[in-house]
Amino acid sequence: MTTTGLPHTTRTDLPRVTDTLELLAPRWSVWVLMTLSAQPLRYTEIKPKLPWLTDGQLHPRLRKLTAAGLVERTAYTPRHVTYGLTDRGTALMPVLTVIAAWGEAHLEKDMVPHPATGKLEPERIPAAQNIEDALALITPRHATPLLWALQVQGTASATSLAAAAMPDRGIPSVYPPLRQLVDDGLVEVTHGGSHFQLSAYGRALAPVYRAISAWAAEDPSATADTHPVWGQTPAPPRTQPGPWITTPSRLPAPPAVAPAAPALSIQPPAAAWKTDDLFSHQIPAHPLALCSAGGPRR
Repeated sequence: MTTTGLPHTTRTDLPRVTDTLELLAPRWSVWVLMTLSAQPLRYTEIKPKLPWLTDGQLHPRLRKLTAAGLVERTAYTPRHVTYGLTDRGTALMPVLTVIAAWGEAHLEKDMVPHPATGKLEPERIPAAQNIEDALALITPRHATPLLWALQVQGTASATSLAAAAMPDRGIPSVYPPLRQLVDDGLVEVTHGGSHFQLSAYGRALAPVYRAISAWAAEDPSATADTHPVWGQTPAPPRTQPGPWITTPSRLPAPPAVAPAAPALSIQPPAAAWKTDDLFSHQIPAHPLALCSAGGPRR
């Protein structure tokens, strides 16, 4: 990926980040990784945890994650095969927590009645779903380079952004991804429509990009705060739920059969990972339906 107008260090950093996003973006990848986060499992143990996936969906996802070096397939006998996270896959788990926390804080939720009191409250979204929906916003081609360019430039014209984030394309090509980022609530139009800047939601992606960058470079997570682009702008504090990025409505989640775990922290946890921590609550019998392209919850 060729970029100009960005710090020199991003010439290798940004491609690594976009490659990581593309690795995680295929649907169900995150669900599979989280399912394997506690311990290696046999296929017959994985299947009940992801009951909505057919063999034709689960087998290819396991193969691709294995080929990517995130999952290890261990054959003890021809009939005893387990799948577990590699060291690289385990190191990715705190990054997923950061992405899930951003989705929990900033993506739209429907208001649903509390089962006991009947009082309306934000619906509970599985952490894996929050991650998938967040990735759907920043994974499309040119989305992340444009967000990085805006983080560097502050306020910029479409011409300036095209030169910085996609110099190999004509200036008109910058408008479709920019419009999508505006529709998704990550970018705002300013100066009477001639310039663009990150919204509060876009600036709040700083911990997400710092965590992904550190993992992609195989650096200690502690170095993420010194990121040349995203290290200087912390996410704005949120003292109460919402308002969230406006998104198309989604099908309601099936009722959880176990109490919700505590909300995920923005910072990677120091303790060992547990499956329940990653999913936030019991995995539903069927995941929430993803919206079609054009809305933040895809």
